[in-house]
Amino acid sequence: MSAELVAVIAVIVVAMAFDYTNGFHDAANAIATSISTRALTPRVALALAAVGNFVGAHFGAGVAKTVGDGLVTLPTGVGSLGVVFAGVLGAIAWNLITWYFGLPSSSSHALFGGLVGATLLATGGTVQWLNIVDKVILPMVLSPVVGLLLGYVVMLAILWIFRKGQPGKLNRGFRWAQTASAAAMSVGHGMQDAAKTMGIIVLALFTGGYQDDKTHIPGWVFWTSATMLALGTYAGGWRIIRTLGRKIIDLGPPEGFAAEIVASAVLYFNALVLHAPISTTHTITSAIMGVGATKRLSAVRWNVAGNIVVAWIITFPAAAAIACLAYLIVRPIFG
Repeated sequence: MSAELVAVIAVIVVAMAFDYTNGFHDAANAIATSISTRALTPRVALALAAVGNFVGAHFGAGVAKTVGDGLVTLPTGVGSLGVVFAGVLGAIAWNLITWYFGLPSSSSHALFGGLVGATLLATGGTVQWLNIVDKVILPMVLSPVVGLLLGYVVMLAILWIFRKGQPGKLNRGFRWAQTASAAAMSVGHGMQDAAKTMGIIVLALFTGGYQDDKTHIPGWVFWTSATMLALGTYAGGWRIIRTLGRKIIDLGPPEGFAAEIVASAVLYFNALVLHAPISTTHTITSAIMGVGATKRLSAVRWNVAGNIVVAWIITFPAAAAIACLAYLIVRPIFG
């Protein structure tokens, strides 16, 4: 077995591990609101999210191509696979840290930060900073703003449309509606997050010389990435589910439905139209804040929201720093 093949297999294995942590770390994105409003039981919600993630992964080719070909230029040879390996390790480490503290940080930005950090230390590696700004930084700033504003507007529209309805009957109806909105959110999460792992695997295959096209995604890559994300999702990330579902605002079924519909729309637009790898975590969290603000500004627990925003800001540099350390350790192995 050649050194290149061993290195490629190592990167694929660590990418699958990241995919799994992404699933249990970000399970809350799709189901926290449905669980907190009692629209779905926890295990039913997790199963729905797992299936939705699996389906959505098959529509994320555009995002995968951006990740695999648009963010960094790696050095040549086996050493380049060490860069990818270290970058993914940095993302996994940051996922586990934020999961432990129950902070819904972005697995996407952890992955991007890890790749950038390891690339900066690699001889011959370059970061495509213009693409980082265009495809990562701007969406990182804009998607939460859009989610916040749309969440506020959509919730106001729901309140106006159903202003004469009976609260009990409306809550029952919106609990049923949340089954659809949670499914839509799960598919959008699969489009975004499984696609990022697919991009990493394609990058490894191309760099290792096992395929000639930087953007071609083999069928087995779709299936393995989708499966690992679905398995991780079904494992559940209960610490983060509690933060999103209960600690930001007290959600009712109409609020949960509005937040999920808004987040789904933003995810679909970016994945299918812009091919931009945005954060599902940022999107759903900001939508929840926007929905909650329609009650009154004090309904949002801004101290919790502030902690989440801090985690958002430091995710990219923190994952980059961990990846730098990881690269220093693994560089002799991949040399």
